[in-house]
Amino acid sequence: MPEPIINEIKKLSAIATDMDLAISLRANAIKSMGSIGTRDAMLTLLELVANESLTLNERKLAIKQVERNLK
Repeated sequence: MPEPIINEIKKLSAIATDMDLAISLRANAIKSMGSIGTRDAMLTLLELVANESLTLNERKLAIKQVERNLK
């Protein structure tokens, strides 16, 4: 996988898990990861689903993004 995509996934993951940021910014990062649609992005989204520090709605959003890409 190209390095820029991997770096983008890492940046979005950092934003999605930064509890100092607003929920809307974290949610947008999760949605952006879902739009990438690669295997690495989906694995990262699944890691977010397992992250208990995120809100339940954020975790649900992450699983919805994974489901959308599976279809």
